[in-house]
Amino acid sequence: MTSTRRSFVASGLAAASTFAIVRPAQAATYRMATNLPAGHPMIARLEEAARNVKADTNGEFDIRIFPNSQLGGDLEVLSQLRQGAIQFYPLAGAQLSNLAPVASLNGVGFAFNTLADVWKAMDGDVGALIRRALAGTGLHVFDEMFDNGFRQITTGSKPIEKPGDLAGVHIRVPPSPLSTSLFKAFGAAPQSISFGEVYTALQTKLVDGQENPLPLVDSGKFYEVQKFVSLTNHMWDGFWVLANGPFWKRQPAATQAAITKHFRAAALAEREDVVTLTNSLRTKLAGAGMTFVEPNRQAFRDVLNGSSFYKDWKEKFGPEAWTTLERYTGKLG
Repeated sequence: MTSTRRSFVASGLAAASTFAIVRPAQAATYRMATNLPAGHPMIARLEEAARNVKADTNGEFDIRIFPNSQLGGDLEVLSQLRQGAIQFYPLAGAQLSNLAPVASLNGVGFAFNTLADVWKAMDGDVGALIRRALAGTGLHVFDEMFDNGFRQITTGSKPIEKPGDLAGVHIRVPPSPLSTSLFKAFGAAPQSISFGEVYTALQTKLVDGQENPLPLVDSGKFYEVQKFVSLTNHMWDGFWVLANGPFWKRQPAATQAAITKHFRAAALAEREDVVTLTNSLRTKLAGAGMTFVEPNRQAFRDVLNGSSFYKDWKEKFGPEAWTTLERYTGKLG
């Protein structure tokens, strides 16, 4: 009888042990801020990735996404990320240049001609160079960028058909020295404004224009306060997904692997989403009342070649970074 009792107790302990292994751990919720509106393809893919990470970690790691700059403007949220108040933040290289200047290297004006050239560079040596610089600031940077698309100029009072049309135009740009420098080279009056405040700035005529990829023109509803779209493709930028460095190092290897895997899949899928969406938006935005202009891009590049723009930025980025960029773009300046 004693033997039977012992067997029963042993069986009960084994069952309890098995239950403890399979029982989902209590989810810990972590925060990801973003300046993009909820309808953007990157948000949808990151939400999908967050669900997959939660499933792969047995419900333990739960990422909550806050779109529309709910947690603050770009530089404010970047500070929160570095302090550990939030854990994840996708941010464009243009804004990150305030932290690591070389982060905006991919945004040099009129450098890339096609998306194929972009991905060769960003999945290659240009991306690796930027990630190393950002890692030195205490952030963890995931390898694959999300696409934000080529940037186009929208205006309310007149179309931008040639470089001289930008003279004196008050145009919103992100908080980025490179963006400001580019538009000053064309005689414009750029103003740095966080994305969440752009619609109001256009509506109140604080600025007459702004520049963003077509998906953001659409999701930001700028067609309600802008009339013209000039397809300049003047800069390309994407989003690096960042994590607070000390937080990331504390995570178990299996958790890191799950997050890395699903963020990578999200980025690659989002790149295709953005291409498909961009191709459909010209018709949609025209139907909303916007007039499209296709200026000669070479005319803009000629103005930059005749200015100190490329020379100045080559000096700021340094010869190694500039040589790395030109490996994918050809000679600039």
